[in-house]
Amino acid sequence: MVEAEDLQSLKTIALFGGCRGPIWLSSQSLGNALEISPQTASRRLIALERQQFVIRSMKPDGQYVAVTREGELALRREYADYVRIFNPEQKQYTLTGVVISGLGEGRYYMSIPHYKEQFGSCLGFEPFPGTLNIRLDAASIQVRKHLDHAGWTEIPGFTADDRTFGGAQVIPCRIRGYRCAIVEPSRTHYPEDIIEVIAGCELRNVLNLNDNDTIEVEITHD
Repeated sequence: MVEAEDLQSLKTIALFGGCRGPIWLSSQSLGNALEISPQTASRRLIALERQQFVIRSMKPDGQYVAVTREGELALRREYADYVRIFNPEQKQYTLTGVVISGLGEGRYYMSIPHYKEQFGSCLGFEPFPGTLNIRLDAASIQVRKHLDHAGWTEIPGFTADDRTFGGAQVIPCRIRGYRCAIVEPSRTHYPEDIIEVIAGCELRNVLNLNDNDTIEVEITHD
């Protein structure tokens, strides 16, 4: 859970342009924007950096700050809560794209027992060791941006065999009637036009899919 004051500071940095790349930001300027002292603003920045919501670097002309992928996700989750409050009507989305080949990373990660157990627990099926990769069309890229308030489930990261594995988020969906889920790594900058789908079976085989085949992904949330 993100502390309210940290979230407020993160939002302010994003409004300054921090989601688009490093911006010059002094503790004084952040403090002025938040109506707090520079010392308190400095502590807020340190807290955000500790949580990996921002990265900071020092240059000859001062401090530069950028919002990380994890920080952006925290803001999107907050946005999603407000959308649920003020725009609860939207319940179903359809994404359209073409099947593409992946790099095989999905097969590796979906073979790790701890991931399989967590995905199975929240989705109700044990994922097949592999993902179906889909490149979205232009219209669906815009639709995808609205999915942030559509009921994602967080999968926490973990450590196994002296290696740290990052978290992820998943949202249930259906492809031609088959239960599946879109999965996104939590701390990886992923192309906005690509989604990865997991299912309890090998979707390529059961749906007779080949690269460049057009496919629709249906997402419904309560």
